[in-house]
Amino acid sequence: MTADPMPRPPAASVVPRPAATVMLVRDGKGGGAPLEVLMVRRNLAADFVGGAFVFPGGGVDPADASPEAAERCTGRDDRDASVVLGLESGGLAYWVAALRECFEEAGLLLAYDRGGTLLSLVEPDAEDRFGALRGDLNAGRCSLADICRDEHLLLATDRLHYFAHWITPEGAPRRYDTRFFVAAAPPDQTPAHDAGETVADVWLQPAEALRRHRKGDIELIFPTIRMLQAIGRFATSDELLAAAAALDTVPAVLPRVVADGRGLRILLPGDPGYEEAGTASIPRNAEGFNQAVRSVSQAANEEPPAGDGRR
Repeated sequence: MTADPMPRPPAASVVPRPAATVMLVRDGKGGGAPLEVLMVRRNLAADFVGGAFVFPGGGVDPADASPEAAERCTGRDDRDASVVLGLESGGLAYWVAALRECFEEAGLLLAYDRGGTLLSLVEPDAEDRFGALRGDLNAGRCSLADICRDEHLLLATDRLHYFAHWITPEGAPRRYDTRFFVAAAPPDQTPAHDAGETVADVWLQPAEALRRHRKGDIELIFPTIRMLQAIGRFATSDELLAAAAALDTVPAVLPRVVADGRGLRILLPGDPGYEEAGTASIPRNAEGFNQAVRSVSQAANEEPPAGDGRR
């Protein structure tokens, strides 16, 4: 374990950054069960658990909350989105961020064309054109709103269903306040990792992803494991999306990391000892923090999901 090269502020001063993640699902071969979910692999050089398989997502950027982005959304406005998320305002930015990150990291853009149908990229010229636009977006040469304006698209915010809300535990060197969404994958688009932040993309059945993690073949982190356990309860994508659309409330989950004789473990709201637990000493350097994440994630996949499974 190496020493932290720079002093860090006290853990309590680390404010979670707003973030959004989307689980894109489809049905298995032939359109039958079981469902599959798109996962991308983090660059191995990433500071936070490099090489882990996750869902497309990332931090909410200022441009995601711009009036130009809001004008390009359909089926949901900021007032409605904010009510769903339990915010006073700014909720729509999470939907935009989820769609933007999905396009940036996985090359899939959930949007309607001028005819009101989901964007199709089956034609080579369309695939090439949007591939170039994706490169511009990743390089910061344009915004997602710019692309939608120039291509006469509306973002399919009506197709994203709010599913879960996770907040990184206190004491972590970096924290995120992440909203998880679920949506059906666009049928006429093919995912492609960006070869930068993500280095692989794969469709996996949730149970298969969990099995591979238990075997040590792939790396998963705690919230991803819980999401896989949750969506794995549904046989088809239609069943999952219907259940997600019917959710009335989505509670925020703030895990607490505690130390016991075997190391660190996670407590979730409702677990015995959660209310009494303090904040364990989470390593403040990247190597130590990543090892702690791996440890609690491995333990989470060895145990059955608790409660309603969405934790």
